[in-house]
This record gives sequence, structure tokens and C-alpha cells, in this order.
Amino acid sequence: MRTLLNFLNFILGGFFTTLAWLLATLVSVILIITWPFTRSCWEITKYSLVPFGNTTVHVDILYPEDHNAVLSSGGTLLNLLWLVLFGWWLCLSHILTGIGQCLTLIGIPPGIAHFKLAAIALWPVGQRVVPVELAEELHINPDRRRYR
Repeated sequence: MRTLLNFLNFILGGFFTTLAWLLATLVSVILIITWPFTRSCWEITKYSLVPFGNTTVHVDILYPEDHNAVLSSGGTLLNLLWLVLFGWWLCLSHILTGIGQCLTLIGIPPGIAHFKLAAIALWPVGQRVVPVELAEELHINPDRRRYR
């Protein structure tokens, strides 16, 4: 079922949002000041391509033993810079794609996935894409992003 939903997402507009994330990834590689965004961009590019069967988890939850000083101290600043440079237009692309998909009955599940991606597009630094099974194993509710 996940494969079918991922294929449906790809056909109904997920391809274009994945290209937008890929463009953001390439721009973040080219510009030196945006290098800290590259990992998050790449992670969410994969998530945009295959949203069903995956979820995002913050690195602090995924790797509690590693304390990343950059994410602790500068993560908010990086996310604010991201919001200004890339986040708003990526969020808008996911919202428009989600609305377009929800106009069709069969596109509602991928449309909802794009609304989730729109929220992630605004604040992606520190997010990692993991299989839903791993998130459940870590006792994280993928829909609420909290511990159960």
C-alpha cells in the first residue's frame, strides 16, 4: 500500500516538490553560508519523494547520547535563516500541491502528506528522515512528534 501511495504522490505533484527540495539542496551546497542546511535539505528531499513509510525525527530524539552544540545553540538561528531564504517558498509549494491533490478523492492521502511536509519545510534543521518502524521502536508517535 505504501508503494502505491508513494507512486500516486509522485504522479500527482510530488515530483515537482521533490525537484524544489533538490534545487534547495543544490543551492545550499553552492552557497557557503548555507552549508549547514545541506544535510536537512537532502533528508527532506528523500522524504518528499517517498513520504509514506517514513517520518521525521529530531536528532536529539534519534541520538540522545550525542549532544550537537551546533544544533543546540545555533539551530534556531539556522532555522530562521532557512525560513527567510528557502522555507517560505518550499512551504507554499507543499501547500499548493496538497490543496491540488485533495481536490481529487484519490489524492487526499498524498495531499495530507504534503501538509505535513509544509510544516517541516519551515523548520527543517535537525530533522532526520527515518522509517516509521524505527520511530515506533523509539516510542515516538510519528503524527504528533512526541513520546507516547
